[in-house]
Amino acid sequence: MKRIILIAVIGLLVVSMAFAGGRRDREFPSRTITIICPFAAGGGTDAIARAIGAVAEGEFGVSIVVDNRTGAAGAVGHTAIMHAPTDGYTIGIITWELNSLPTTGAIAFTYADMDPFLLLNMEAAALTVHANSPFHTIADFVAHARANPGSLSVGNSGPGAVWHVAAGLLEIEAGIQLTHVPFDGAAPAVTSLAGGHIDAVTVSLAEVRAQVDAGNVRVLGVMDTRRSPMAPNVPTFQEAGFNVQMATWRGLALPRGVDPAIRQRLVDGFIAASRTPAFQQSMRNLNLELTPMVGPEFVSFLTDNKVGIANTLRALGLAAN
Repeated sequence: MKRIILIAVIGLLVVSMAFAGGRRDREFPSRTITIICPFAAGGGTDAIARAIGAVAEGEFGVSIVVDNRTGAAGAVGHTAIMHAPTDGYTIGIITWELNSLPTTGAIAFTYADMDPFLLLNMEAAALTVHANSPFHTIADFVAHARANPGSLSVGNSGPGAVWHVAAGLLEIEAGIQLTHVPFDGAAPAVTSLAGGHIDAVTVSLAEVRAQVDAGNVRVLGVMDTRRSPMAPNVPTFQEAGFNVQMATWRGLALPRGVDPAIRQRLVDGFIAASRTPAFQQSMRNLNLELTPMVGPEFVSFLTDNKVGIANTLRALGLAAN
């Protein structure tokens, strides 16, 4: 009799533990999820983080907030993502700078030290000037810069960040010298341009769209092989005779070490959110192009992209060694 009771008790314990484990899996997440963003509020990276977070709330049933960890051309934020708790409640939006910062010596880790799982967006740089600028074409801007080396100030999202490199490539290709002005992200750089404090910025079309619509700034050209569907009247640099191409990218990553079941829940939820009509409409509203890439394909892209960026930075003299 005692043996039968013992077997029954053990059976109940096993069922109870299995039920509790399943309940824990189903209960994740049970509180707010945080997305760490390495750049300032108002820029393209921040906008995407907030857009995907707003839609993903419906997938997870909890609030999702964005934590802007700015500084050092994205090094502060990317470091925070890598060192985030591994309980699944903190993820990060990673950017082009994750592949440039190791080459410049600003960080001692790479994307391989994180768990990237979803590419969301790629966006070409655009040369934008104040609405009252005397420059109406790329040729106007370049001609003045050639005649007056260092006289034109160009804002970027931080030393060695993608928009700084975009201006650097323009310098090399056009044979000009610019004065680079760093900011903690594209948004404050664009605000400075609209206020007349600098001459130009080399950030994405999406990041200047609001100021373009307000009549405060004017886009001269995009650094892409084709015109953007977001601004079909804006020429490419190639059309103007300059072989300048530069684009940023943005995706999602977890710190390494998240429990596999929780990781899968997060991956499935954010991928599902990225495929919803609501998120796609948000991207259109932001004038941002959606370029989804998942799992191993994204990691393969990161591998190739890191090599290309390293070569570009060496050519610009921005590599640490």
